[in-house]
Amino acid sequence: MTQAANHNADSSKDLDVPFAIVIGASAGGVEALVRLVKKLPANLSAAVFIVVHFPPYGKSVLPQILNRSGSLLAKHAEDGDGILPGHIYIAPPGYHLLLRQNSMFLSHGPRENGHRPAIDLLFRSAARAYQSRAIGVVLSGALDDGTVGLELIKSKGGIAIAQDPNEAVFDSMPRSAIANVEIDYVLPATDIASILTKLVSSPLTEKPMPPDETQIEQEAEVVAADKAASEQGENSNRASAVTCPECGGVLWEIRNDNLVRFRCHVGHAYSLDSLISEQADMVEQALWAAVRALEEKAALARRMSSHARQQNYAHTENQFQERAHEAEKSANLLRQILFQSSRNSEANQAS
Repeated sequence: MTQAANHNADSSKDLDVPFAIVIGASAGGVEALVRLVKKLPANLSAAVFIVVHFPPYGKSVLPQILNRSGSLLAKHAEDGDGILPGHIYIAPPGYHLLLRQNSMFLSHGPRENGHRPAIDLLFRSAARAYQSRAIGVVLSGALDDGTVGLELIKSKGGIAIAQDPNEAVFDSMPRSAIANVEIDYVLPATDIASILTKLVSSPLTEKPMPPDETQIEQEAEVVAADKAASEQGENSNRASAVTCPECGGVLWEIRNDNLVRFRCHVGHAYSLDSLISEQADMVEQALWAAVRALEEKAALARRMSSHARQQNYAHTENQFQERAHEAEKSANLLRQILFQSSRNSEANQAS
């Protein structure tokens, strides 16, 4: 990712951006974003930062969509860009978006909750850079990315907002935020725009505190310290019995009140729901690999049976036929398990 032009970074050094609005969305979130952005005024006294889960090699046309929808200028964030009020900055596919007080930067670091960009990373960096002047918004999406970051925004004195789950196309993300964070407002997308406009129009009643952190060192330091203690034979009581779905390393369990997270020493991080989802994907991949191996075993056994028949080895032919039958039977059993698991998953999503 190229560095932003110097004049972009310099232009915001002396320009105060009193509020940072950070918005996270996933499945079904683009529609909510369009409705929200459409209602934001052109003179908004805040910068807006957005993370939407995109495939890493996909092409994002979200800036074009939002530019057609509202009066604020939307663009993909660039590494080192300065921050201007009344602008929308969108994390490009494959990069985390993180904030400092007067600039932003992009990271190709480890995925969180299976995503890069991740909502939690944006929210946490906003909480540390803007503290009580950070406003976090969780929109439609599956699982629970954004919950941990929103909790940190609240702990720093910021505002937490969730889309009304009854309006969201996928309600898991806003419901998780509502269940685990002291939410200030639960509203439909269009009403969120109105409350944002009101919040950032209010005069600041206190002097902003300097940021205490700009990145995600805190959790990384906990894991690094525990890893070092474990290597020296000390029992840290934080390493879990679960391995990282991404790299296979040990996952450390990190508890913050009622929120539980897992993080490996490389930096891959998961909420509990995201880890369960990743493990389910791993099990499915392993089962399909087993189906493929069994079907290949059956095909090879049939080939050997045919060869034995050509050589008039009746006993050997029957042996290979039995092996082919057993392999096919096992493969069919695994297929039934996979299909039943898929039906159960669909039923759970519908309920």
